Amino acid sequence: MAIHGLPWNFPKEIEEQASILDASITAQEISSRRDFREILTFTIDPKNAKDFDDAISFRKVKEDLYEIGIHIADVSHYVQQGSDLDKEAYKRATSIYLVDRVIPMLPEKLSNQICSLRPKEQKLCFSAVFEMSSAGEIISKWFGKTVILSDARFAYEEAQHIITSQTKTIPKEISLSNDEYTVSDGICEAIQLLQNIASIRRKKRLTNGAINFNKQEVRFDLDSQNNPTAVLIKESKEANHLIEEFMLLANEYVAKYIGEQQQTLPFVFRVHDEPDEEKLAQFARIAFGLGYKLNLNSPNLIAKSINKLLKQIDKKPEKNLLDTLAIRCMSKAIYTVQNIGHYGLHFDYYTHFTSPIRRYPDIIVHRLLQHYLTEKSTPKADELQQQLKHCTDQEILATKAERDSIKLMQVKYVSKLIGTTQKASISGVTERGIFIELSESKCEGFVRIQDLQDDYFYYDPAQLKMVGQQTKKEYQLGDQVHAKILTTDLIKRQIDLSIVDD
Repeated sequence: MAIHGLPWNFPKEIEEQASILDASITAQEISSRRDFREILTFTIDPKNAKDFDDAISFRKVKEDLYEIGIHIADVSHYVQQGSDLDKEAYKRATSIYLVDRVIPMLPEKLSNQICSLRPKEQKLCFSAVFEMSSAGEIISKWFGKTVILSDARFAYEEAQHIITSQTKTIPKEISLSNDEYTVSDGICEAIQLLQNIASIRRKKRLTNGAINFNKQEVRFDLDSQNNPTAVLIKESKEANHLIEEFMLLANEYVAKYIGEQQQTLPFVFRVHDEPDEEKLAQFARIAFGLGYKLNLNSPNLIAKSINKLLKQIDKKPEKNLLDTLAIRCMSKAIYTVQNIGHYGLHFDYYTHFTSPIRRYPDIIVHRLLQHYLTEKSTPKADELQQQLKHCTDQEILATKAERDSIKLMQVKYVSKLIGTTQKASISGVTERGIFIELSESKCEGFVRIQDLQDDYFYYDPAQLKMVGQQTKKEYQLGDQVHAKILTTDLIKRQIDLSIVDD
């Protein structure tokens, strides 16, 4: 990962500044905020998470009216604008999640302690609070500074068990404490009702035209030396969707609050442009060759047609290939002051408000929102745009580093399998050769055109396939094959394969 020039450690002076931050919360500070300490509040995160930057509170107001708070760590309270801590966070702009380590945006004292919404600890937050019906209809909304006291921390697996079993008992097999325990009636009821609202809102969002990308992502079991012992597929279930929907809700309505009511004020928008027409047409051709139709006739129907296709391919061998091709059609989401909406989410207004521990744009959003809630002056749009360009560039760098980290672990894992033959599928065809994805590890290797056996093969760019000159044998996207692992190169993160006839 050294090729990306990543900042492995914080400068000594930055660590020192973080270490002397005052984490105490005064009565005066509490009096200036809306107090949620007596309201049921909890977090749901991955079981190995250390920084909890979002919590949800739940309170029944009256029959079929519920107050739901999305509480986000008030990082901007501790990271003062213009301070050395702030400059370092801005320079990094994002945390980077490699397979075997995290390169945080903020020092551990902030990310894992002061700002982390740990259970049974008073914490300062910036919150989006909604009154909603059980059908997900928003009756009222409020944004502002708060103080909370999280009652409990759940892993996704624990929350999922409550949702699917509809019981209060968490078995020791999935318990964070490794002991069986029972949650309160209030928490059980809250998670069930939040799940129902999230499910309704998710279904409505997808019906309206949001794209339901659900590409398979890999994770690894590592030994004590950080070598991969197994490659696993991440699963996203109802508990993940619950948190996702309420974070989307907060992000959308914070952006709406500024974008609709105060249109002349510069703000941070997370935008996603319409897909590339040429790539869409290519995607449609490939999908058609695999037996699927994509409707590109009307811009209004494209997203729904993509969703229909993605649903059809679920559990099919070609799923990962078509998921990847669909994502490649899409524009890249960026940060900007110029709002054009978010195509993939089908939102007219969208921002990033919910992860200030790991994303600098969220800190900017908190500062701007507080500024607009309390003051009348207007920040300079040009300066803000420059900052957002830097944040987008750093996000792109982080994404490349994370992908390279995954690829390195995959190559390490496959290195133990040299000489074996694996089930695979063709994931790409170029004039140089064929890319093949191994079914088990989801790792992509390459077969050079000169290594294709029993014929002289040529590349047909119009059909994106290899054709044997004599035998007319074809290799094209989505074909199921068997691939022999020949060699691996950890430095180049490459795997050389050959296709083995059945």
